[in-house]
Amino acid sequence: MNIRKALLAAACISIFLMPGAASAIGVEAALGGWSQDPGGDIAYKGENLGLGSDLMYGSKTRFFGRAKIDMPLFIPNIYLMATPMSFEGTGSKNVPFVFGNRTFNATIPFSSDLRLDHYDIALYYGLPFVKTATTGKLNVDAGLDLRIVDFNASVKQSALNFSEAKSFTLPVPMVYIGAQVKPVDKLSLEAEIRAIAYNSSHFYDLIGRVKYKVFGPAFLSAGYRHESIRIDTKDVKADVRFSGPFAEVGVEF
Repeated sequence: MNIRKALLAAACISIFLMPGAASAIGVEAALGGWSQDPGGDIAYKGENLGLGSDLMYGSKTRFFGRAKIDMPLFIPNIYLMATPMSFEGTGSKNVPFVFGNRTFNATIPFSSDLRLDHYDIALYYGLPFVKTATTGKLNVDAGLDLRIVDFNASVKQSALNFSEAKSFTLPVPMVYIGAQVKPVDKLSLEAEIRAIAYNSSHFYDLIGRVKYKVFGPAFLSAGYRHESIRIDTKDVKADVRFSGPFAEVGVEF
């Protein structure tokens, strides 16, 4: 476990052990699997490489987890989410291409890895009076989200002993908006938006979820998630998208 992940885990544990958390209004925690279908392209000091057409990445299912803590009084509510995201593949190009400080040869197969793990910490409030005015059937949340992106991309041409890699950590402040509609007691329809756009870059993360309480505090949920990332930083240019269905199991107190 690297330092960033260890610090995040420690922060999560600390939050649950805080005196305020013991008297929290509610806690929701879930673990799920998301089928991530990649698209778009990426470049590092060179030509764009298509995630599907050049790097040969396909859909991959990864686990993710999230936890929400509804805090009492005027303390902001807390939303934590961890989303591992990594792909690998073997491809080839009929022309030479540049990745980093190296030119890779044409027609010779190359392998690559891309990691975009990200961790979200949001502080938010429910909009006043909405839940009361709708007799508990609608709730709207708004706040700020800090996303920490753990980026790593590498290309290797083993036949020539060529390799190049780039890694960095990118903090991204975002706006968070969530909404929950509860037509009946055990069923809820939920939507979440995390987004920011600046200069030529943007981060959009859209989640739609149907959640059903099966018994007691336990629930099952399923939905669809779409992420769009466009960055131009640290010699890396990327315009990538990841979409697909997901399913979760969790508890809500």
